[in-house]
Amino acid sequence: MQLRSKDLLGIEGLTEQEITLILDTADSFREVSERSIKKVPTLRGRTIINFFHEPSTRTRISFEIAAKRMSADGINFTKSGSSFSKGETLLDTVLNLQAMQADLIVIRHAVPGAPGLIARHLDASVINAGDGPHEHPTQALLDMLTIRRNLGSLKGKTVVIVGDIAFSRVARSNIHGLVTMGARVIVAGPPTLIPMGIERLGVEVSYDLDRVIPEADAIMILRIQLERQGKIFLPSLREYSRLYCLTADRLRQARRDVLVMHPGPINRGIEIDPRVADGDRSVILDQVANGVAVRMALLFLLAGRKEMTMNQ
Repeated sequence: MQLRSKDLLGIEGLTEQEITLILDTADSFREVSERSIKKVPTLRGRTIINFFHEPSTRTRISFEIAAKRMSADGINFTKSGSSFSKGETLLDTVLNLQAMQADLIVIRHAVPGAPGLIARHLDASVINAGDGPHEHPTQALLDMLTIRRNLGSLKGKTVVIVGDIAFSRVARSNIHGLVTMGARVIVAGPPTLIPMGIERLGVEVSYDLDRVIPEADAIMILRIQLERQGKIFLPSLREYSRLYCLTADRLRQARRDVLVMHPGPINRGIEIDPRVADGDRSVILDQVANGVAVRMALLFLLAGRKEMTMNQ
């Protein structure tokens, strides 16, 4: 089985079978990262370009490591190191990259839909590494892989997503993916940070975190997206922390085997208590490790699709 598209622009529209294919493939690549020699020749000769128009640590480095572990030629550059300062457009930049025989372009951009725009003009595959508040598909896939590896399945599990739902691309991608995979999703946060009508995506809404914590198999804490809000949506961070920070006291209401998740970067003491972030229920570092496996899987499924097609 192959993915239907040459690109991964979002989780919305992926089928249960496609998500399962990605997660199963990522599971098989986890073993590579656990070897003493963490390298396979799977994508030797392929050229992967990481183009990050916005700052990133985990996602960018994760894609870099994924390409290296699969023996691909990885090239990294950022907005500050490109010709944007000279007036070149995004499309002109990526068309030039394709002319240099790039096989796949990973792009992060502040404007929603930017990866989709370039994908329509390129023969090379495109992976969306986050486009504004729209989607962050690889983060959702690594989150789903983390839940599946720890709980055995996604179907029937209750995932509570807490915090800045309105401006979080992580929340949006996770909602699409988890609902497709048969999970029950509850979004919790202040009314100002939960979009009206979000129930149409198949989720439940709660403004009271303490009420839904006991129901959760996994609690996914989100970062407050102050840089995207444009104006104040909260009375204060102290008030937000009082009502929605996942503290050790709050966690005592949860099931003993609940998973505590966070996509990072973590604002300790505002969104999550350090004792919880570093505690025995936290799988935050598992998420990071699974991120490399998911991105290896996607590079294999997309950059390697031409070779797979030829061999069929």
